[in-house]
Amino acid sequence: MGFQIAEKWFEFRRVDDDITLIWEPNVVPLIRCNIWHVRGRDRDLLIDTGLGMASLKAAARHLFDKNLTAVATHAHYDHVGGFHEFEERVIHGAEARKVAAGNAASLFGGGKEDALLESIRAAGYDVPPELFTAVPSKGYDPRSYSVLPAPATRLVGEGDVIDIGDRRFEVLHLPGHSPGSIGLWEERTGTLFSGDAIYDGPLLDELPGSDIPTYVATMKRLRQLPVSVVHAGHDPSFNRARLRELCDAYLAKRA
Repeated sequence: MGFQIAEKWFEFRRVDDDITLIWEPNVVPLIRCNIWHVRGRDRDLLIDTGLGMASLKAAARHLFDKNLTAVATHAHYDHVGGFHEFEERVIHGAEARKVAAGNAASLFGGGKEDALLESIRAAGYDVPPELFTAVPSKGYDPRSYSVLPAPATRLVGEGDVIDIGDRRFEVLHLPGHSPGSIGLWEERTGTLFSGDAIYDGPLLDELPGSDIPTYVATMKRLRQLPVSVVHAGHDPSFNRARLRELCDAYLAKRA
């Protein structure tokens, strides 16, 4: 079976003077993770690392010109595929074993007999037989895809701080989607990097390791957060009004 070869694997968009959004346009929305690069005075911050089908470190060398701290908001494969490429790797303790072990995740959808995929479809996602529209290079075999082990160099939890010199981000533990999902909160600017705890798309709360009652508590917490902007793990960024709408819709669904 032949696959189309992508002209380039990553796209880049400068959001403001400090923040750049990176994404993989050749994969379907279900696994198209937002990768966030934040410039700091003393070091830079990388929030999530995509699938790892191609080298993020090589593609973004024009951005990665300082010491870099890579933070995984959680251990799902679309967020940690490139985690192994970076020397400083930060994750919540509840997700640490998974990234340390790696896994043989699939880039292919399944048949209708697959209960997990059916729950994802029911949430509102299209799950085609192939979760990509191209491959990164000639000879790349998506059937051999796996996530390489990437043991954490620092474990974080609620209230810990990631300091990059002129910006300080507080770790918020936001479980529900996964046990150790975290967000990074900068109170001074009202900026939240939320990972998959909340994004402006179909939220998934029936995955292995998800917990709906815990997710409800997380949504109630997020609804009260005085954000200016949420940069999420998928889909476009949004403001506080939209945050409250998304939280209210989830809470109504799970009431």
